[in-house]
Amino acid sequence: MKNPADLLRSIPMFEGLDDQDVEDLAAELVERRYSAGQVVFEAGEAGDTMYLVAEGTVNIHLPGDPTTRVSLADLTVGKVFGEVALFDDKPRSASAQAMTDTVLLELGRTVLTSYLERRPRAAMAILRTMSERLRQTNAMLSERAARNVIEEFEKGMGWADRLADRVAELNGSWSFILILSGLTVGWVLINIPGVVFSHAPDEYPYQFFNLLLAVLVALQGPLIVMSQNRQAAKDRKEAETDFKVNLKNEVNIETLLKELREFRALAAGRRPGAVPTGNVKPERSGLSANPRMDA
Repeated sequence: MKNPADLLRSIPMFEGLDDQDVEDLAAELVERRYSAGQVVFEAGEAGDTMYLVAEGTVNIHLPGDPTTRVSLADLTVGKVFGEVALFDDKPRSASAQAMTDTVLLELGRTVLTSYLERRPRAAMAILRTMSERLRQTNAMLSERAARNVIEEFEKGMGWADRLADRVAELNGSWSFILILSGLTVGWVLINIPGVVFSHAPDEYPYQFFNLLLAVLVALQGPLIVMSQNRQAAKDRKEAETDFKVNLKNEVNIETLLKELREFRALAAGRRPGAVPTGNVKPERSGLSANPRMDA
């Protein structure tokens, strides 16, 4: 099992702590062991503890029977879950279950509070880290998330990068096959004695031509790998942008649904003789009366 202090350092919330604070907080962790299939906690339960995976795998999922439940994530060594429970009294929003024999390190709210009361400097470090991440979230929500990643990526490419991409593009085309085939046939014809030269410069078995092909292959390999690595970096950037766009859309939709429910409740309360209720169907309104909107 990895050192608990090293596991704590990998958690973004504690990345602002110095080494001594991390070591002291790691000493407060409680080891919990779960067998494969054992439930750590269920959605809706009250929670006041955070868990850090020291060994094994934990599945986080939404409630439901095993055939229809929605799996959110499989967490392995170094991953943390349930950290929100350290700061509020809300019930768990998802369930956690050990998929293999698992060792978890538990940090309770009472333990963390007591520790931070003794170490105000550590509390400030945690608050500073959380505020930085909150600023990043606010920036993501307030700025435009969609952007042309490929165009931005290509602006930073140098001539060597563009050359590698052109070589990789040419190698994966029929043009390269036709050029190489024509060059081979031409070389063979030129080096048949008496066809062009009375004494061919590179007679069979064409050692000089084989040397040229070997040099060509040796140069092609690294250039193609460079182009593939660059394409993988582009794909990661695109995936990151897609995630930010989807996350922003999800937050905006949740906000819109909340405001819609509040508007419908307000409209129902103002109608003469109406009794305010949280499940009101609008009459002659352009708003949808689909009850799924109130979920």
